[in-house]
Amino acid sequence: MVFHLYHYDPSLAAAVIFIILFTATTILHFFQMIQTRTWFFLAFSCGGILEVIGYIGRTVPDTLGAYIGQSIFLLVAPALFAASIYMELGRIVVLVDGDRYLFVPRRWLTRIFVTGDVLSFFMQGAGGGMMGSDSASSRDLGEKLIVAGLFVQIVFFGCFVVTAALFHSRLRRNPTQKVITDKPPYFRHLIALYITSILIFVRSLVRVIEFIQGFDGFIISHEIFIYLFDAVPILAVMLIMNWTHPSEIKALLVGGKMAKGFRLVDSSDVSQASAYFVELAR
Repeated sequence: MVFHLYHYDPSLAAAVIFIILFTATTILHFFQMIQTRTWFFLAFSCGGILEVIGYIGRTVPDTLGAYIGQSIFLLVAPALFAASIYMELGRIVVLVDGDRYLFVPRRWLTRIFVTGDVLSFFMQGAGGGMMGSDSASSRDLGEKLIVAGLFVQIVFFGCFVVTAALFHSRLRRNPTQKVITDKPPYFRHLIALYITSILIFVRSLVRVIEFIQGFDGFIISHEIFIYLFDAVPILAVMLIMNWTHPSEIKALLVGGKMAKGFRLVDSSDVSQASAYFVELAR
């Protein structure tokens, strides 16, 4: 029987569908990262692996190890996405020469947010591991650690979105010379950061409510929520970043290949770059 682990009989079909979808987008992320040498996006790509493993775990619901594994991997994977999202903002700032529009010095920007993200990652991971304990007190402590870790993630994500929005607002009111002359594609990358951040924020908020309700709560007792408020938004995050890949920012800063949509473009091709900026200027 599976009901001592789940409050329902997990859908094999749903798990397999998302295994296939997450595998596809993760493979594409690794391909884009390697081909364009966008190494700071490694954490994001590895997050995709955790998602795949997590949903594989849901295909064997009568196994305690698989249950604990899917709980931990699906819980902590978004922290890896967040780390790369935080790092992209710093590169956008460099691209537009917009340091003066940050209220936090750029050299501290990534450090602060990634530090919070790492703290959140380990708190959730430790809490998830304790949830598989036979001890009620250990499970209770694990639940509290998870909630605390999710709150840390939510707070840092909220601060990140505010930081990015203030930077964006100041830049639009008073564009830098680099923005005026080069017309770099910072806007659509910031929009991608906003959307992905909000998706992860909402997902984490639902997770907090889930763990506050406890093991007998409404959310954890209904499988639809793991797909509607976790699988779908996180898959959307990965697909958005496939399409608006940060290798474009990296290539415009240091050269090399960039992923534009699902195509690879060499930034050293002058004719392509010129046409690209003309198109953006329209």
